[in-house]
Parts: sequence; structure tokens; C-alpha cells
Amino acid sequence: MQSFWRLFMTSVEEDNNVIDHGHIREIHPITHNNYNVNDDSGDDDDDDINLRMPLHDSEPEATLPSPSPSPPSPLLYWVKLGVSIICLSILGFVVINWVGPFFIQKVFIPVIIWQRDTFTTSELAIYVFASIALFPTIFLPSSPSMWVAGMTFGYFFGFFLVMSAASVGVSLPFFTSKMFHHKIEEWLDQYPKEASVLRSAGGGNWFHQFRAVALIRVSPFPYMIYNYCATATNVQYGPYLCGSLAGMLPEVIASIYTGILIRALANVSHKTHGLSAPQIAFNVVGFCIAVATTIFFTIYAKRRLNELRQEEELQSLI
Repeated sequence: MQSFWRLFMTSVEEDNNVIDHGHIREIHPITHNNYNVNDDSGDDDDDDINLRMPLHDSEPEATLPSPSPSPPSPLLYWVKLGVSIICLSILGFVVINWVGPFFIQKVFIPVIIWQRDTFTTSELAIYVFASIALFPTIFLPSSPSMWVAGMTFGYFFGFFLVMSAASVGVSLPFFTSKMFHHKIEEWLDQYPKEASVLRSAGGGNWFHQFRAVALIRVSPFPYMIYNYCATATNVQYGPYLCGSLAGMLPEVIASIYTGILIRALANVSHKTHGLSAPQIAFNVVGFCIAVATTIFFTIYAKRRLNELRQEEELQSLI
């Protein structure tokens, strides 16, 4: 009976991590050190306490780095490019064969006939000049007036008329906005990222201001809003005017070519006279070059403005 009782107690003590004769063992899942603590009686059998302490200084397990994403497949890139070209070709075919002729017959030809029967050439020049000069002041687009200049006056006189009117159109908001200088500054403070780009045009010498204004004009920043915001950036009028005219060149050339191309297509559709192959090639190639130049300068200006903004942020930190 006594041997059975000892066997039962031994199994219970092993389950509770307690060993007979007063030995206490503490188990931890991490690597342990054993420390033996003896009392003064020297009885190793009765008073020996065995503590197993965790090694907290043990090195953590090494983790494998996550695999880097694989680069896109060149085949996928070419497939996307091919699909995009096919979609653009289909869209261009639809526009050339159905949408374009519809607008030419129903919109542009009636406008050209009304303009010819209503205004003289000098009256139309005054209208084009006044609209390009005044419309930006009241936040109205002036691109249709540039198209009219191209349709009516051609390349050279149309370009001269548009640029002279644009010089007035960017000057009027510059001077009138001085009355609302503080209000414009408070409004710019609500958009610090855009304001830092605009304020970069107010520092440096004449050429620095000219370059910054030209880049802002070419960039996608709204044309009419910058007319009023420029005065709050402390930019001088001279570089502001010259930079604005230089930055507007791609848009003006593209608009004049658009008007000339509309007039040529309207003449062909109205069957007044046909166009020779060199004339068609000259108009189409000139329009494509103007559009490509506008896109190129827009991308370039956006990149350069980001660099100017980063330089401005670094100087503010220093």
C-alpha cells in the first residue's frame, strides 16, 4: 500500500513540475541557466533549490527578407502598348469619319458664314483683340478667339494679333490684383504645395523670375488663376510679362494651327475648293508639330517646377 501511494505522489509531482525532497523547478520555454542555492545547514538533499533562469540576452531568430517584386514582363508592356495604339487608331478613325465632319457641317461652317456676313475684317480684328485681352480677366477662355484669329488672319498676322492681345490679357489681372494682395496671400496659404511653386518665381534675379514664370505658364497650372496669384509672389512685372509671353508660345501656335486646319477642312467639306497634297501635308504636319511641342514643353515644365519646389523646400530648411 505504501509503495502504491509513493508511486501515485510521484506522478502528481511530475505533472506539477515539483520534485520530491523540496527541489523546485521553474520551466521557461527559452534557453535557461541553472542556479543552485544552498542554505547554511549544508543539507544538499533537503534544501537545494534549483532555479532555471531564462537567457534574455539570447540572439533572436534570423528572419528571411521578403522577396523583392519581380520586374514587369517586357511582353506585357508591348501588349499594353499595342492595345493602346489600336484603341487610339479606332478612336481617330471614328472622329475623322463621323464626329469631325458632323461638327464641321453643323457648327464651324455656319459660324464662318455668320462671321463673314456680319463683321468686316477690321471689326473682327478688334473683336479678337478685345476678347483675348479681356476674357482672362473675367475668367472666360480665350482659345476660341485664337481659333478665329487663325481661321481669319492666317499664320503671321494672326500670331501678331494674338500675342499683342495676350500681353494686355496678362497685364490687367496683374495690376488689378494688387488691391486684393493680402486676400490672395491668405488663399495661397491654404495650398502650401502649389504656393511654394508659385513663390519660387518671386526670388532670384531677372532671369530666374523669367524662367520660373515661363515654366508656370507652360505647366498645367490654370492660366487665369496665375494671372491674379502672380502679384502675391513678389515677382516683378518685366520678367512676369516676358515669361508669360514666352510660356504661352506653344499654346498660341497650336491654337492658330487649329483655326487654320478648321478653315481648311471647312472649305473642303463645303466644296468651295479642294486642297492640294502639299497643302494638306503642310497643315497636318504643322498641327501635329504644334501639339507635340506643347506636350513636350508641358512635361518638361512640370518636371522643372518640381525641381524648383524641392530646391525651395531645402532652402527653407537651411
